[in-house]
Amino acid sequence: MPCYRCGARQTDPVRGASPWKRGVRDESQVLICPDCQRLHDLDLDACGTCGSTALICRLGEVECRACGAVRMAHAESFAGSGAPPGLSAEVEAALNRVLGRA
Repeated sequence: MPCYRCGARQTDPVRGASPWKRGVRDESQVLICPDCQRLHDLDLDACGTCGSTALICRLGEVECRACGAVRMAHAESFAGSGAPPGLSAEVEAALNRVLGRA
């Protein structure tokens, strides 16, 4: 996944943690390269509880890494998240088969 601002591709770090950061923008997980992290206006979503932009988005939830608040992501955000059309329905059907749901 490239940097959402400049399109740079992430490379493997020489050693240690990656200098790239994760964020949430329009309720979709994005990566931010080290160069773009220096910008003050990254236009990232913020936590409704504490105002932090240290958010992660996974499985339809947005979680704040600062205060731990978790909320459901808006359903319409998934429709425009860049996923192929029908993917969420396919994933839901696969989960239902695996988990034995009717």
